[in-house]
Amino acid sequence: MRLLLISDTHLPKRAKHLPGPLLAELPRADVVFHAGDWVDTATLDLLERLSSRLIGVYGNNDGPELRARLPETAYAELGGLRWGVIHETGPAQGRETRCAARFPDLDVLVFGHSHIPWDTTAPSGLRLLNPGSPTDRRRQPYCTYMTATVDDGRLGDVRLHELPARTG
Repeated sequence: MRLLLISDTHLPKRAKHLPGPLLAELPRADVVFHAGDWVDTATLDLLERLSSRLIGVYGNNDGPELRARLPETAYAELGGLRWGVIHETGPAQGRETRCAARFPDLDVLVFGHSHIPWDTTAPSGLRLLNPGSPTDRRRQPYCTYMTATVDDGRLGDVRLHELPARTG
């Protein structure tokens, strides 16, 4: 099973559209995760249309229309792993301990908010993944997203993709 992880698209405030390389990944993904801060409903509509399966949540910048359509936290069992998606997990310091305590039944937690890519494993075994942002790099050198695979209860090939700089 191939996964695509994105967050913090902030359209149309941070960019006018999703980057081409990210859009090219959509048909290859069995499941697309979006960890919030969509900002516009058009992006949600687009991903619902182009994704085989979309698991998304709302973020702190998402208004009433998005909050009416998306949960604050989403859960799924995929390929023998228990997944959760949430926008915000708090400060980086202590994140693994905090998230492991809050989500003791999960194997993987996808989150966003910081626009800073993150891939760590808590002592409990909980894997924490933040794909960064494909449209707003903030203090990062690149805009980013992640892909991964799940096979027989194992998460593999977790990869951070750096996007080329926007022109124009």
